[in-house]
Amino acid sequence: MNNPRPKVRLSRALGIPLTPKSVKYFEARPYPPGVHGRARKQESDYKLRLREKQRLRAQYNIREAQLANAFAKAAKAGGKTGETLLVDLERRLDALVLRAGFARTIYQARQFVVHRHILVNGRRVDRPSYRLRPGDVITVAERSRTMEPFQIAATGVHAENVPPYLDMRAEALAAQFVRLPERREIPIVCDEQLVVEHYSR
Repeated sequence: MNNPRPKVRLSRALGIPLTPKSVKYFEARPYPPGVHGRARKQESDYKLRLREKQRLRAQYNIREAQLANAFAKAAKAGGKTGETLLVDLERRLDALVLRAGFARTIYQARQFVVHRHILVNGRRVDRPSYRLRPGDVITVAERSRTMEPFQIAATGVHAENVPPYLDMRAEALAAQFVRLPERREIPIVCDEQLVVEHYSR
């Protein structure tokens, strides 16, 4: 977790900064890693779709099986499969802990959930994949509030980035998931149609 380099390499390979630390590396070298990084050849359709799927996986920090299961569920739901998939992934507890500004990265958000620092509706939940429903409230456990990341969050420093489907009360370290997000509100860099095509091939 302390070495930013693997995340930087992954960021450059996928073309998106995955952590605040990778932003500066990414700005300095906005091309893929390796000796041929600058001169990327014309990619096949398969490679383009695969990379888009990997981008989505990386931004939510989920395993291949988790994404495949989420896609299968979205495909059965009707409507636009890609949008349904993103809305479902955005309901994950670790994703909403990140959006609320309680964590700086998806990796840190996952850690906070697994280490039982986060409550949903007053109950401790330690599953990052737990899906929230509109009306659910995320809070930081009382004993965890003295931790530096939560002390920083309580100042409201991250409040301007909170999406409109979350009602964040910084000083209370509480955020309510008020409604399902719309696609344009989800801060994910992804062409979800390519992900749908990847799984539908």
